[in-house]
Amino acid sequence: MRVRTVRELGGLVRERREALGWSQQALSERAGTSREWIVRLEAGKPGVRMDRVFDVIGALGLVVELEQR
Repeated sequence: MRVRTVRELGGLVRERREALGWSQQALSERAGTSREWIVRLEAGKPGVRMDRVFDVIGALGLVVELEQR
């Protein structure tokens, strides 16, 4: 999936979390962050810390690939 905005990334995180049957709390525990932070990420709030984004992506079993336009 191509992600262009924080909102799209948040939606992807929510979709994957729900597909795994995890609550926001379960994901936050696996990623080492708070449930409130997961809520903000899934809502596409700007200003999320990238290190935490990568922790969440890893906890969901996803990887980030970059490609040239």
